[in-house]
Amino acid sequence: MDGVADGVVVGVGASTGVAEGEVLALIAEALAAAGVPAAAVRRLATVEQRHAEPGLLGAARVLGVPLVGHPAAELGAVAVPNPSTRVLAATGTPSVAEAAALLGGGELLVGKRKSGRSTVAVATLPGTTLPAVPRSAAEPDLRHHGDAEVRVPGLVDLAVNVRTGTPPAWLRTALAEALGDLAAYPEQSAARAAVAARHGRPTAEVLLTAGAAEAFVLLARTLRPRHAVVVHPQFTEPEAALRDAGIAVRRVLLRPEDGFRLTPGAVPDEADLVVVGNPTNPTSILHPAAALTALTRPGRTLVVDEAFMDTAPGEPASLAALRELPGQVVVLRSLTKTWGLAGLRIGYLLGPAPLVAELAQAQPLWPVSSLGLLAAELCSAPAALTEAEAAAEQLAEDRAHLLKRLAELPGIRVHGEPAASFALIHLPGAAQVRERLRVAGFAVRRGDTFPGLGQDWLRLAVRDRATVDAFIGALAAAL
Repeated sequence: MDGVADGVVVGVGASTGVAEGEVLALIAEALAAAGVPAAAVRRLATVEQRHAEPGLLGAARVLGVPLVGHPAAELGAVAVPNPSTRVLAATGTPSVAEAAALLGGGELLVGKRKSGRSTVAVATLPGTTLPAVPRSAAEPDLRHHGDAEVRVPGLVDLAVNVRTGTPPAWLRTALAEALGDLAAYPEQSAARAAVAARHGRPTAEVLLTAGAAEAFVLLARTLRPRHAVVVHPQFTEPEAALRDAGIAVRRVLLRPEDGFRLTPGAVPDEADLVVVGNPTNPTSILHPAAALTALTRPGRTLVVDEAFMDTAPGEPASLAALRELPGQVVVLRSLTKTWGLAGLRIGYLLGPAPLVAELAQAQPLWPVSSLGLLAAELCSAPAALTEAEAAAEQLAEDRAHLLKRLAELPGIRVHGEPAASFALIHLPGAAQVRERLRVAGFAVRRGDTFPGLGQDWLRLAVRDRATVDAFIGALAAAL
């Protein structure tokens, strides 16, 4: 159990009327600080007078564990590291969360953490071992994006994975000509039909979104998984969205020594929601379709982020057109990367019609702008797909050149076989090298904000050969 022999108990204190989501978010924060997966939680514990609190009962139900209520007198006899006279006066114990976690003789992993109406503490069950993950390790910033690296003017951008020279002239012209129609409310039928035809699916299985990011939020707020798993290292917004919705997340960390590939048994059987990127950001690994379809099963929702799939010639591992797999399979796509439309916020979700309808009900009215809808329609047309395929083939050549040049430099290692518009490199002292590259005029993406990586990793966007050669010169000087 990831270094925990038998599991942990989470002590919870709460005010009357506390929301389930607030409790779950605080529990997720405490578990992350402890380096303990949500699957290690064996029970929630609180004071007897809060045992019927709906927010606590709901949190226990989501985690799939019992909620135990202890008499205040028993909790009051437990020595706690962070006592409060106010809590003692109100409940009869100086710290409900810490005392409930420690009752029975376990060892405290995370002391009292507070939110507006709840407190949480985490302790081992009696006789168990401590987590193998160092609890002092800094939690990655799940909200860091590559564009933060290029906000200083004049830097050559190898940090953001958007294709250079985009949007293409024909797309800019079409969007500009549509500005005269902005007085009309957006109408989705043509765009949905184009996306559906592009993937050979009924329109009822297409949901247009304000970028893939909105799809992550909609899924997090609509699905109520008991055992959510996010496969890392990968794009961090899915986990952030789940945690914001009060859902506890278990991380499955793929290993560099395995080339960051999915291995049999990596995802626990009890997972009822699995999120994975393909090709994965930041590792650039393209998992075979068979490795992903092996994760499908009744009762499980598999979410595959294919934001970079169109950067792989022929899209060989895409699940976008597969409709008869067990359970629920959801595929997310973005128009941001290939077409340079990050500021327009347009993406889409493919999935079972009933789930698509449920997610649509959670969207605000007119969630996608008329310009975004036009872009979705035009970029799904046959001529655009031909252009995207040609761009992917050129990208493959440019990526091979980047990897060849990187191999000339000492101390740099690429794990696995990059297949997307970027490459992940391991380099001791990468944090310092990144700063030297900025001084030399080049921006690259730091790796330590991705779970499972650290300060010795950098992500490099693939660029044309002239830019790559100039970058390699700067990198050689920075080493």
